[in-house]
This record gives sequence, structure tokens and C-alpha cells, in this order.
Amino acid sequence: MDFSQPPGENYANPKTCFFHVLFKAGALAFYILSTLFFDNFVIIFVVTVILSALDFWVVKNVSGRILVGLRWWNEINDLGESVWRFECLDQESLARMNKKDSWLFWWTLYLSAIAWIVLGIFSLIRFQADYLLVVGVCLTLSIANIVGFTKCRKDAKKQIQQFASQTIASRVSSTIQSAFSVV
Repeated sequence: MDFSQPPGENYANPKTCFFHVLFKAGALAFYILSTLFFDNFVIIFVVTVILSALDFWVVKNVSGRILVGLRWWNEINDLGESVWRFECLDQESLARMNKKDSWLFWWTLYLSAIAWIVLGIFSLIRFQADYLLVVGVCLTLSIANIVGFTKCRKDAKKQIQQFASQTIASRVSSTIQSAFSVV
């Protein structure tokens, strides 16, 4: 993964990028600033978890599709087993994805999880088990998206490699067949 921001390119989907960052920043900012204004744990818990859940939904169902061309979900089959499902755009569409959008998507995905981990460490240090619960829920939602999109990206790369090898094999096969049919 390239960690440097792509130069000279504008965001292709600025509204999607805005909402991709908004709920992450909103949940983190509310959690951090709420202790200054509220003395009610229930309000802090409910609002922070709702913002984090909105972030989870937006990332999983909207910004993942638009910014990086990936979508994932998990379902339980008839045997009661968990099955991961992945969707990705075709290779040509993936190649046209905006690098700056992709950069923002992946960086904010990882940075928000790191921020929740740091806040969890602070909660541990201050012996605030109730606030650790809030952080745990938000971190779980962040990590679920990281795991889902990372698996989806690996699956997309594997599909692209399979498609490329099948295409090459069929071209070689048709070339050999046409060479022998001439003779």
C-alpha cells in the first residue's frame, strides 16, 4: 500500500469523501468532547455508538463501493457457517478509480481504528470500564470494516489474476489451434 498522497489529482467524489470522514470524525469528536459537556454516560454511549454505527454503514455500503469499488458482507449459510461474500468492480473500472479517493478511504479506515485503540488505552489507564465499553463497540465496528475490505481487496486481486491467466491461456490456446488448423 502506498502511504504517500497522490499528487495533483482532485477527489472524484468529494461528497462521498466528506461523509466517509464525517461520521468517523463525529463519533471520535463527540466521544472526546462529550466528557467536557455531559456528565451522563448513557447519552455519551448512545450518541457515540449511533455515530459509529452510521460510519460503519456508510463505509460498508456507500463509500466502499464508490471510493474503492469494493463491497463485502457476511452471511450464515444453511449449515450455520459464516460465509464471506465479496463484490468488486471489473478490472477496467478498478483501474479508473481515483487514487486520491482510494488513499483517503484506506487512511481514514486505519487511522480511526488507531484512534479508538489510543482512547481505549486511556480508558484502561484511568480505570474507566464503562468508557472502555464504548470504545470497544466503536473499535469492533472499525475493525469489522478493515477486515471486510482487506479480505475483499485480496479477493479482487485474486480474481483479477485468475482472469488474466485465463485470458492469456485462451489466447495461447486459440493461437495454437489456428496455427495447426492452417497446416
